[in-house]
This record gives sequence, structure tokens and C-alpha cells, in this order.
Amino acid sequence: MVHLIAFVIALVGVLAALGHAGYLAMLGSAAAKRAGGAPIAQYVRSRWGVAGGTTAVSLLALLLTAGGPALDIVAIILAVGSGVTATKALQSTQTKYRSGG
Repeated sequence: MVHLIAFVIALVGVLAALGHAGYLAMLGSAAAKRAGGAPIAQYVRSRWGVAGGTTAVSLLALLLTAGGPALDIVAIILAVGSGVTATKALQSTQTKYRSGG
């Protein structure tokens, strides 16, 4: 049962990290196509480290779910940490560049 819970949490962590990376990719692409988008492109480049780090940690957590119950617990801790970090970073970026409304 712990294995299933760890796998689901790790999968959610991977999705959160990939969501952040995908948003940065879209934002960077849009900034590159616009005149005056250099400050946004610079911001996106500065955030790739966070996106890459959270993605790597969440993928490691997913790999750890293949181990025993002790590794499942470690995977849960890593996945929750990387997922929360990615989600907060995504929310921060969205708040900074939200338009419309």
C-alpha cells in the first residue's frame, strides 16, 4: 500500500515540475517573438535552474518508488518537496506575468 501511495505522490510531483518547466518554455518562446521581450526572456533564463532541479528531484523520487518500503518513504519526501517547490515557483511566475482579467 505504501508503494502505491509513493508512486502516486511521485507522479504528481513529476507533473508539477514538468508543468513549471512547460510554462517557462511557453513564456520564453512568447518573449522571444515579441519586441521588448528581453527582460522576460532574461527572467525565464534565470528560472531554468529551479525548473531543472525540481524536475530532476521528482524524477529521482519516481525512480526510488521501484525500491522497498524505506525507499518509498524517501521518495514521498523528495516528491512532496520538489512538487511544492515547483508549484510555488510556477505560481510566482504566473503572478509576475499574469495579464488580462
